[in-house]
Amino acid sequence: MKSYTEYLTFHIPQRMAFVNITPQVEAAVQRSGVKEGLCLVNAMHITASVFINDDEPGLHEDFKRWLEKLAPYDPSPTAYHHNRTGEDNGDAHHKRQIMGREVVVAITNGRLDFGPWEQIFYGEFDGQRPKRVLIKIIGE
Repeated sequence: MKSYTEYLTFHIPQRMAFVNITPQVEAAVQRSGVKEGLCLVNAMHITASVFINDDEPGLHEDFKRWLEKLAPYDPSPTAYHHNRTGEDNGDAHHKRQIMGREVVVAITNGRLDFGPWEQIFYGEFDGQRPKRVLIKIIGE
């Protein structure tokens, strides 16, 4: 069994944004040489996410509005207990929890085996600093 690891780094200037990382993940699968296996894509920061959905701008705007209703940005220590530690990103931790930490996609015949319209996204909820994403590929 082969194993291949690659890291992506993002420095998103906005507090919240979604980036389609499907092309980078597909390229990593090609470099891995794995024809049949699994590809894990993991946000390696507690205020970022990796998820699968449609690459449709209206949907992404809906996600942003929905997440802001569920966990509005408020840097005050009265809004989130976490902000009492000196941080101002309590909301970002909640947003990450909702959108998820990682995805696993099957690799079939050397390609990501998606359903219709599926794409992989990096979700940023506390931008303005570098964060990493792990791509781990295993298989034959």
